[in-house]
Amino acid sequence: MLSVRVSAVTDEAQGIRSFELVDVAGSALPAFSAGAHIDVIPPGGPTRSYSLCNNPSERHRYLIAVQREADSRGGSASMHERVRAGDLLAISAPKNHFPLAQDASSSLLLAAGIGVTPILSMAERLHASGSDFQMHYCTRSMQRTAFHRRITTAPYAEKVHFHFGDGEAVQRFDVATHLPEPQSGVHLYVCGPGGFIESVLTTAQALGWKESHLHREYFGAHVELCGAEEGFEVVAARTGKVVVVPPGKTVLQALAEAGVDVPFSCEQGVCGTCETRVLDGKPEHRDLYLTPHEQAANDRFMPCCSRSLSPRLVLDL
Repeated sequence: MLSVRVSAVTDEAQGIRSFELVDVAGSALPAFSAGAHIDVIPPGGPTRSYSLCNNPSERHRYLIAVQREADSRGGSASMHERVRAGDLLAISAPKNHFPLAQDASSSLLLAAGIGVTPILSMAERLHASGSDFQMHYCTRSMQRTAFHRRITTAPYAEKVHFHFGDGEAVQRFDVATHLPEPQSGVHLYVCGPGGFIESVLTTAQALGWKESHLHREYFGAHVELCGAEEGFEVVAARTGKVVVVPPGKTVLQALAEAGVDVPFSCEQGVCGTCETRVLDGKPEHRDLYLTPHEQAANDRFMPCCSRSLSPRLVLDL
């Protein structure tokens, strides 16, 4: 983990606050690429992942934006209520599960709500490299549009199209209208609420877009655990420890109670932090992080939400 100082806290929009983080000694921070995120440990709150939304060429700071969730489980509430300029925070080095494709001839960037954070970093990078792109940014209203002034004054402003839910019907975002037919070399990137992402991906797939050209990042998902589900066993292969996962409890919870440490963050199957290699058995994938092709391989899964279709899973732990 890295120790950083909060150099600035800014209200970017209704319910959205940005935090500028700098090295405590004034040194350069580890480099990051567009689409990357960091894990942040807020005071008194659980570790959470936040996308970096500044220009990837910047090494003197990291910029994250946090939306205050009404049903916060501690992360966003702690950041909004307890973190102030001058505070010290522990963060991870940047990680990227949502990178830009190196071979893309053009990029279509689609963001909704707080999903603009990784998309904004992508726009900065694509403009700096002279790459062709278009960006659509959807929000409920102007008041909820984070970084509006930054975007409208950016050198790539003409490539960004805003869509407000409370605005005139003609300017609202319609997936069927704004999503083009697939073209060779064009890659699509989408981030935002789950319904928005699913609508975009479903439409793109119906139009014939290749899965390899569709990139998404979810920020949250609802994890359902049913008490009527079957229990199963997991084996930590490195020690041979056998852990029973009963109905109504996640693999992650059962492992933690048994003293088996697995890094985690979102607990919703969207961030990839707890990704674990499966050595034997067949997982029941419930995450939104792995692609369908990756899930079909059954060689890894997310213990924070996924379960098992076989009586036993042997894990590389």
